[in-house]
Amino acid sequence: MKTDNRSLQGVSNKLYKGLIYVVLIALAIIILIPVLWAFMASVKQDSEFYGNPWALPVGMHLQNFADAWLKAKMGSFMLNSVLVTVLALAILLIVALPAAYVLSRFKFRGNGIWTTMFMAGLFINVNYIVVPIFLMLNNGDKALRSVVGHPFLLNNLFVLAIVYAAMSLSFTIYLMSGYFKSLPKEYEEAASVDGAGYFRTMVQIIMPMAKPSIVTVILFNFLSFWNEYIISMTLLTKPALKTLPVGLMNLMAAQKSAVEYGQMYAGLVLVMLPTLIIYMLVQKKLTQGMTMGGLKG
Repeated sequence: MKTDNRSLQGVSNKLYKGLIYVVLIALAIIILIPVLWAFMASVKQDSEFYGNPWALPVGMHLQNFADAWLKAKMGSFMLNSVLVTVLALAILLIVALPAAYVLSRFKFRGNGIWTTMFMAGLFINVNYIVVPIFLMLNNGDKALRSVVGHPFLLNNLFVLAIVYAAMSLSFTIYLMSGYFKSLPKEYEEAASVDGAGYFRTMVQIIMPMAKPSIVTVILFNFLSFWNEYIISMTLLTKPALKTLPVGLMNLMAAQKSAVEYGQMYAGLVLVMLPTLIIYMLVQKKLTQGMTMGGLKG
């Protein structure tokens, strides 16, 4: 009987693993086909889109990328996205990492209140409060006009980066606090014996140990900032300051009359390509960070 039970259990385990593999392969195909189709469409001539949409391109029409980069100004939009994303990540890390370290490693009056407030921020969808953010910045610009004569808060890439960093602060502190809590106290005690202060201990001891979680935070927030559309569209109204997703949507709206599909898909590839490259480069670190992260009681 025991042998029969073990054989049945082995068969059920194999069936379960086989089902898991089938589901994963199906999901991979569902994700990969649109991506591959977009890359394929980006090198097609406009006349090829009127035939079979799944047909392979006749040749590599790379002029689509040149047209998207220059004529559609995707190069300028990409530069704006790079500036905003880098600034937002820098501001976020400078603020969130010390905050997560202090909240997770030190006990002081108000620690619980601050932690609860940051955790409550996880339940706020910034897209629902984009109108109050716009009104607040608009009122600030009205006050600045009366004082200095010109606005500053709207149509400002640096201010947009601050808004991006603020909307991701809760998630970053949540993830980093969970990792910092898992570190033994002995590291800080040894650093204290060697004469290191709190700041030096955080920078030279704790931060290098937290590299997997920091990479995870950077990747997730990079994807969020790079692909963000609603806030950027609302706070940046000048065409020269638009970010890449907003510029791509404007290009797609313009292409409804121009019907330059190759140029449109080339712009879409320009949006996707940086995220795909970065994800492939940090995939292992991302997996490590996700398994190490998470808030512990």
